[in-house]
Amino acid sequence: MTPDEAREALTALRGEVAKAVVGHDAAVTGLVIALLSRRHVLLEGVPGVAKTLLVRAVAAACSLENRRVQFTPDLMPGDVTGSLVLDGRSASFEFRPGPVFTNLLLADEINRTPPKTQASLLEAMEEFQVSVDGVPRPLPDPFVVVATQNPVEYEGTYPLPEAQLDRFLVKLVLPLPERDAEIEVLGRHASGFDPRDLSAIRPVAGAEHLTAGRAAVAAVSARPEVLAYVVDVCRATRASPSVALGASPRGATALLVAARAWAWLSGRDYVTPDDVKAWALPVLRHRLALRPEAELEGVTTDGVVTGVLDAVPVPR
Repeated sequence: MTPDEAREALTALRGEVAKAVVGHDAAVTGLVIALLSRRHVLLEGVPGVAKTLLVRAVAAACSLENRRVQFTPDLMPGDVTGSLVLDGRSASFEFRPGPVFTNLLLADEINRTPPKTQASLLEAMEEFQVSVDGVPRPLPDPFVVVATQNPVEYEGTYPLPEAQLDRFLVKLVLPLPERDAEIEVLGRHASGFDPRDLSAIRPVAGAEHLTAGRAAVAAVSARPEVLAYVVDVCRATRASPSVALGASPRGATALLVAARAWAWLSGRDYVTPDDVKAWALPVLRHRLALRPEAELEGVTTDGVVTGVLDAVPVPR
């Protein structure tokens, strides 16, 4: 398969997903970039903005297996990764895989489960394997975690630790739809649209397209000036007086990864500063920890990243 064929198939995803989800083209692109990069996505939005439907639609259009785990306070790590179960016939323990053994794992409301269960995904997200009883078990390829959380409900939640947040390539915020988009949503439901039935979505891409796309993205070049720009942007977040914890070197790597994937999807084999600027906000917003006094003053991480992009000189 040629890179052009892979790009065409992955670009066609937006049209297929739009059959079920209205107005979230940017989020679809973010999910495609995550699939191309073998990285993970944090989806944030109030209830009812189609977070779950979006993930299911992308999985259907990519011919990928997907499973959903509803994270709750009583969920145990073994409920996610799998566990050893006694087989009564053989009187021996056998491994029963958990829902993490899939291509696209929807970790729904991940901040509603305690830290020990949240941490059950750390090895899977970083090393693409699960170790149970000391035995590592590889996960399918591709494997991507898409975790959702509600930004307005904090009672009974457990905020993700910075070490885990840093493992998400991007944090995508799904806004409430515009008036025209919301009218279209209601029109579809009035015409009989069933969000549980995605049979109208054609599988326009598959694992082979992602494999070819990954190889092409790996060949995308970045000039030394662009690499320096990525580093300068991330270092500027650490120097901001409003920030207690800035973007880590992993954050700089993630920003380059997203910029290269976006450059390839845009039809180029090189990264420009505009590619970096286009993905700085979703890549960096969740990696910054604000000082308490800055939060009281109404400062946001999005505002800090935007200010950094305005202040750091852009290479020519």
